[in-house]
Amino acid sequence: MTRKLKRIAPLQLGIVAGIFYALISLIIVPFFLLIAIASAFAPHPEGSGAVQAGIGIGMGLVFAVLAPIMYGAMGFLFGALAGVIYNLVAKWTGGIEFVVE
Repeated sequence: MTRKLKRIAPLQLGIVAGIFYALISLIIVPFFLLIAIASAFAPHPEGSGAVQAGIGIGMGLVFAVLAPIMYGAMGFLFGALAGVIYNLVAKWTGGIEFVVE
């Protein structure tokens, strides 16, 4: 059976995309934390390694907290925008056809 997707609820798409992107960022965050921790043990030529290490770890922790929030917010905004754009294009083209079994 062939069906057409003629309209997407932009708000619902924004919510789903925001949650999806926030969860994806949780996969990326541990790698940035490892890099921040590794930078604490790297030699620093200026001689103020402890201060630079603390700054590096602090920045890594700030990123770990802010990344899911930022990714989620941007996912929501761009998901909602994509829904609005899809609805405009679907009016002109008739939407996307897909087969349901």
